[in-house]
Amino acid sequence: QVQLVESGGGLVQAGGSLRLSCAVSGRTFSTAAMGWFRQAPGKEREFVAVISWSGGNTYYADSVQGRFRISRDNAKNTRYLQMNSLKPEDTAVYYCAAAVGGTAQAMRMMRGITNWGQGTQVTVSS
Repeated sequence: QVQLVESGGGLVQAGGSLRLSCAVSGRTFSTAAMGWFRQAPGKEREFVAVISWSGGNTYYADSVQGRFRISRDNAKNTRYLQMNSLKPEDTAVYYCAAAVGGTAQAMRMMRGITNWGQGTQVTVSS
């Protein structure tokens, strides 16, 4: 069983940066594609970024491409989302997700997700 715990959210001004962390536990962690998704009030949850289990493949939503970077540290069992040049429209609850045995390609379509974290709030003020 994979368990995910997010941290690092908060309030930041437009143009600022935040780094989200996702601490992962579970024996199947090494075979899981990992990703970040977000959900703004009144909107559906959407894909932000995913990374393959090896770290060799990453995918980003067009809205965050060039501003966000997903990474993983397998030794620390932690995943990160570095968010730069934040905009008010980035305000949302951000969720870490795992697709045990899944692929990053499928995960970006929100398919094959086996585990979700509890979410962390990110608020960007104008």
